[in-house]
Amino acid sequence: LLNILGLPSKFPLTSIPAGVFRSPPSTIMASKSLFIVAIDFGTSYSGYCFSLATQTDRIQQEFWGEEHGLRSAKTPTCILFNEKHKFKEFGYDAVMKYSTLPSSEAHKWYYFQNFKMKLYNKVTNKITANMELKADNGKRFPALKVFSESLRYMKDHALNTIGEASYQTIYDTEDVTWVITVPAIWDTSARQFMRLAAKEAGLITDMFSEKLIIALEPEAASVWCKQLPRQGFVAEGGDREKFEESPGTQYVVVDCGGGTIDITVHEVQKNRSLKELHKASGGGWGGNRVDENFKEFLKEIFQGGIWEEYAKNHPTECHQMMYNFGLQKCSSRREEVYIRCYHNLTRVAERKQKDIPLLFEGVQGALWCDGTIKITYEKMTSFFAYSVKKTIGALQEILNKPEMATVKYILLVGGFASSIILRDEIYQTFSEQYHILCPRDAQVAIAKGAILFGSNPQIVASRISALTYGVEITQAFDIAVHDVQKKRVSKTDNYVYCTGLFQKLVGNGDVVEIDKVASYAFTPTEADQTNAVFCFFCTEKKDAKYVDEEGMKKLGSCTVPMPNPELGRNRQLKLDIKFGLTEFKATGTDVTSGESRVVMIDFLTV
Repeated sequence: LLNILGLPSKFPLTSIPAGVFRSPPSTIMASKSLFIVAIDFGTSYSGYCFSLATQTDRIQQEFWGEEHGLRSAKTPTCILFNEKHKFKEFGYDAVMKYSTLPSSEAHKWYYFQNFKMKLYNKVTNKITANMELKADNGKRFPALKVFSESLRYMKDHALNTIGEASYQTIYDTEDVTWVITVPAIWDTSARQFMRLAAKEAGLITDMFSEKLIIALEPEAASVWCKQLPRQGFVAEGGDREKFEESPGTQYVVVDCGGGTIDITVHEVQKNRSLKELHKASGGGWGGNRVDENFKEFLKEIFQGGIWEEYAKNHPTECHQMMYNFGLQKCSSRREEVYIRCYHNLTRVAERKQKDIPLLFEGVQGALWCDGTIKITYEKMTSFFAYSVKKTIGALQEILNKPEMATVKYILLVGGFASSIILRDEIYQTFSEQYHILCPRDAQVAIAKGAILFGSNPQIVASRISALTYGVEITQAFDIAVHDVQKKRVSKTDNYVYCTGLFQKLVGNGDVVEIDKVASYAFTPTEADQTNAVFCFFCTEKKDAKYVDEEGMKKLGSCTVPMPNPELGRNRQLKLDIKFGLTEFKATGTDVTSGESRVVMIDFLTV
C-alpha cells in the first residue's frame, strides 16, 4: 500500500520476512510534567481530575454547578455559540443560558448536546477534519470547533483550578501531561480527531506531542477499580467480597456512558499490569437511549401535533424538561418519578385539547398531577429495556466463551451505572456466577483511573486487536496466483506486477503487546520514485488478499521520502509500527539514505 506521491505505482513486499522486536520502555512524559490532568469527555457529562505528577495517590476532583445550587462530579457536555459563531458557554452554564433564552432568540444560537456520538456512528458518518454537526436550531457548524472549544474550556478551567490550589501560581499547558478518555470501541479516525481537537484547543502544540495521552475509558476505569478497597464499592445483593487484585484475577469492565456501553475483559498480571483478554466490544446503547424512549412516550401522550409544535417553538423549555428527566433516570431509588410539565406545553395542549387529563386516558404508567407527569417505576423500567437487553446480550456473548470460564467479577462504571434499574437487571442475570461491583464514585472512576494511566501507560501490558490491519502492496505478477485485472507494467523498465494486494500486519483477535514494534521491509515499484505512500486498511476478517474486497475499509495513509533513486528498485524502506498503543505510532526509514522520520498516519482525509 505504498504508492508514489502523485503516481499510481506501489511498493511490493520484499522477501525479507516481517520481524518483531522489543523496544525499550517508552518514556513516561508525566515524569517531565508538574501535573497530570485527565479529562473525561463524555457524551452526556464531562469532568476532570488532576494531581501532581509525583503524587498520583492524591487525586483532586472538581465539582460543578455550585453557582446554580448544584454540586456534581461532572457537568453536562453541552456547548453554546452565539449567532456569530462565537463561543459563549459550556456545561451547566450553557444549559442555563440556553434555557433562559426567549424562543424568539433561541433559534439564532448554536446549541450542541450529545455531539460526541458523531464520532461513533460508523454506518452513517465518515470522520474527517472538516465534517460538520447540526445544532439544535438545525443549522450546520464545524465539528472541529465544537470539540476544540469544549476542550479549550476544560483546559482553561483546569489550569485556573490548579492555579487557585497552588496559591495563584500561573501554570501553562507545558507543565501538564493531558489525558483524554475515549471509548475503547472508537476507531482510529475518531481517536485522531480528538488529538486534532486537543491541538486546536491549545493542549498540545503539535500532533506528535507526547504531552497528550489518549486513554480508553474502560481501561482507565479498570486501573482505578483494581486498587480500590472493599469499602470503595457498592456491592449489589449484600455481596461484600473485596475485589481481588491478585495475579490471575479476571474481570469484566462495563463502562456505562450516556452514548455508548463499552465492555472489556482484563486479567491482573504478576507485576500488577493488565492483560486484555477480549477485544473491546459494545455499542451505542447508553443512557441517551432511555431519554429517546421517554421522548417517544411523550409524543404518544401529547399526540395530534402537540409535542411537535411545542418542541419546535419552545426548544429551551423542551430541553429543560428532558434534562430533568435525565437526572432522574440515574436515580438509585426504586420509585416513581415526577416530571414537571412547563407552561408552554400546557398552553399548546390546552389550545389543541381543552382538557389535558383526557390526553392521559388509556395511557399505561403515567398520570397527570396538576402540572406534573407522574411516571410509575414499572414504566420507567420499560424505557431502559433496549439498553438493558443489548448490554446483557453483549455480556452473555462474551462470558459464554470457553476462554472466559475463570472470570470472577463484573465491574460497572460510568454515570449510567448509577441507575438502579440497570444495576438490578445485570445483578438478576449474572449474580449467581459473578460478583457484581460498582465503585461508589462510578461517575469519576474513569477520570481518576486516567490519572493513574497517564502516569504509567505501561500498566496495560497488552491488548487484543479488534480488527485485522494491513497495508496495500504490490508483488511481481504471478498468473497462477494473482487476478489478471490487477496486472500492471512499470513505466520505467517494463517490470510486471500485481497491484492492490493486502499485506496483513496484525490480525483480528491477535494479542498485541504495547512495548513491541512490528518491523516490515519494502522495495519501490518504480525505479525513479522519491516518495512512498503507505495506505492502511482494516477488515473484520482474519485475513484478506486484496484491498478492494467486501468489508475492507481504508483507514489512512502516511508518506515516507526516498530521496536517492540511483539504486532504482534495489532500495529498501523499513516501516516500524506499534499497534499495541491506543494510537498507531509508525516510523519510516529509507535504509539507503538512512533518513528516518516518525510518520503521522492520516486517518481524517480518507
